[in-house]
Amino acid sequence: MNKRERLLNLIDGAAPSSYIPAAFFMHFDPDHHQGQPAIDKHLEFFHATGMDLLKIQYEQILPPSIPITKPEDWANIPPCTEEFFEPTLHIVRELVRAAKAEAPVIMTLYSPFMWFKYLAEAEVVRAHFRENPDAMKKGLEIFTEYVLMLVRLCKAAGVDGFYASTQGGEAFRFKGTTIFQDFIKPADLAVWAEIEDAPVNILHVCDYNAPYADLSPFVDYPGHVVNCNPQLTESTLSWAGIARMFGRPCMGGLDRHGLIASAGPAEIGREVVHVLDDASRPFMLGADCTLPSDIKWDNIRAAIDAAHAYKV
Repeated sequence: MNKRERLLNLIDGAAPSSYIPAAFFMHFDPDHHQGQPAIDKHLEFFHATGMDLLKIQYEQILPPSIPITKPEDWANIPPCTEEFFEPTLHIVRELVRAAKAEAPVIMTLYSPFMWFKYLAEAEVVRAHFRENPDAMKKGLEIFTEYVLMLVRLCKAAGVDGFYASTQGGEAFRFKGTTIFQDFIKPADLAVWAEIEDAPVNILHVCDYNAPYADLSPFVDYPGHVVNCNPQLTESTLSWAGIARMFGRPCMGGLDRHGLIASAGPAEIGREVVHVLDDASRPFMLGADCTLPSDIKWDNIRAAIDAAHAYKV
């Protein structure tokens, strides 16, 4: 079987127990965010690391828009157009053409809440939500349409699915309120309703900015595989516990700031064996989030080779 068949088998529950798929992700430098340089760098990274899927980084930001000074301003964000996404879609089409026969090709998808960052600082967004969440709902609706347009265009371009990230439920952000449950989560689920028929979807509970106190708000999100950090604010979950909680395979095991970023290949290989000895089954080796941009690709290859060589 090739990588594509193995990963689809994992999702279907028919993965051979002797094979642990693996994938790690990183942002490339700005010179490789668009056009042919982005296409070439994605393929170079995919082949150099030997990972089992190709994830397309989303690097297209919004142009300057209206000044955002109060919650009500978010209702006036201009609508998006298909033409806006064309630079990203060019990359998607070329990577689908180049790699889909070998491995699943999935698109990075930021949640509607995560799109607020393109027009205002995180503290401004958080303050506006706390001040007037009903007004902020208008902005969420507009950004949901942005994301849905990107989803439909990527599906038409042939992607196998999505790496769908969510934020907004971190412990620090809206503690003591129902903002996540009442506003952010429904926007997330509107996107999932559009993508859940894709063959390969990974739910990424993103702790890039801060940890979570609880993962239970996400258990009813769809997704074939769950990628998260088991380290919460006051406890550490086991992968077996996460797999039971979500009722599906998990992806993770390595701290993005841990040994994979600082150790040599031999030590990384030993850490992978230790992680997989205790991991749930089926399991996909990865990191808890995007790796540092200065990480050595040889370190990533060492982790993936160790996963592929692991004997159950």
